Amino acid sequence: MNRFIAATPAKCIGCRTCEVACVLAHANHCEGACALAEPNPAADRPSCLSFMPRLTVIKTETVSTVVNCHHCEDAPCANACPSGAIVYRKNSVQIDQDRCLGCKTCMMACPFGAMNVITVPGSRMFAGVAIATGRKAQAHKCDLCIDREGGPACVSVCPTKALRLVDRASMDETLRLRQERSVAALMASAAL
Repeated sequence: MNRFIAATPAKCIGCRTCEVACVLAHANHCEGACALAEPNPAADRPSCLSFMPRLTVIKTETVSTVVNCHHCEDAPCANACPSGAIVYRKNSVQIDQDRCLGCKTCMMACPFGAMNVITVPGSRMFAGVAIATGRKAQAHKCDLCIDREGGPACVSVCPTKALRLVDRASMDETLRLRQERSVAALMASAAL
């Protein structure tokens, strides 16, 4: 079973701390999380031109919650991708940016609105030298902070614990608890 991040709207306060944590967790990649301006080794933080988290906080009059990739088992985005850039890795759905065409097919296929397409500086190698080629479109979505030792940054910083990482073990535990509550409710109604 693929892992995914579950949001509890009743706990979300819409503070967007998760979005900031996401951008900062991916700032060292700067392949879409943020595009670096002039590198400044003296700076104590990344110099970003744009803020592009891989999840989105949606606020309405009555509720706030996060929209993010569900890491579907039979992912519509992966099935729609003509270049095979969307792959399954480490119990999650990942994007191989080297294969991504930027065609936006994945974005149209995602039923949750969790896939985005962004533009980043493009380049090609010519005679061993990287030559700027303008802008390149690429798919952009939650990667569960797959290379981050502490797991998804958004989950670890959420002040109200509205986000949690769900894996097979936690899913089984949730199912067991629901079954126990169901049995208890049946027993209580039978006693009446």
